[in-house]
Amino acid sequence: MIEILNQAELARARVTGALVAEILQTIRARATVGTNLLEIDAWTQAMIVGSGAQSCYVDYAPSFGRGPFAHYICTSVNDAVLHGRPYDYALRDGDLLTLDLAVTKDGIAADAAISFVVGDARPAGSLELIEATERALAAGIAAARPGARVGDLSHAIGTVLRAAGYRINTQFGGHGIGSTMHQDPHVSNDDRPGRGYKLRPGLLLALEPWVMADTADLVVDGDGWTLRSATGCRTAHTEHTIAITPDGAEILTLPPSAR
Repeated sequence: MIEILNQAELARARVTGALVAEILQTIRARATVGTNLLEIDAWTQAMIVGSGAQSCYVDYAPSFGRGPFAHYICTSVNDAVLHGRPYDYALRDGDLLTLDLAVTKDGIAADAAISFVVGDARPAGSLELIEATERALAAGIAAARPGARVGDLSHAIGTVLRAAGYRINTQFGGHGIGSTMHQDPHVSNDDRPGRGYKLRPGLLLALEPWVMADTADLVVDGDGWTLRSATGCRTAHTEHTIAITPDGAEILTLPPSAR
């Protein structure tokens, strides 16, 4: 299913996107050395419920997972890159933490992710990983406009990641979003330009470049959800929800400080 939102729905999407950004930035500020991943999940639950929104994750049970996700946010640490299920773990100085959050409010969903290093330590390569995903995301957004093809966005993202020296896994990537979290079209993190669905004003996309330092291969944790680098190397993941406009793309999940 591909949805094209009308102006009233886009206005609601802006509200949802702002909420996702606010929650992520609040948690980023509170996540310090010693913070437990289960605390982060509880904070997220409280903020979602307190805002009158609904979690896209807590009851999420796709074919690739093991039962409902049963948590409110993805917390991926170091070698974990996607679908990191919160568990009893206290963050350490230098941990690379990715927070991935999707919520629905007033019938419209928004999805975003941020990666950052906890504490004062800066393990080698961590900031480079994060910055590469941020640059790739910016390139994908810059390519998003009416008449562009999904492959144009994928090519822009992949070009940045490959130039930074990273291998690209195309099994998981971006996606359409609207009244539900995951919709068509799929937006791979690498592809040839000129291919795929033609973008139209009112289309919402969640673009999410992610990389692993020295591999493109994933392994699945025993929890049936958390995806890790096959070599144990560090990873990073950055995501925004955007709306295609007549003039280009509007980022719906920017934090207040960046607007």
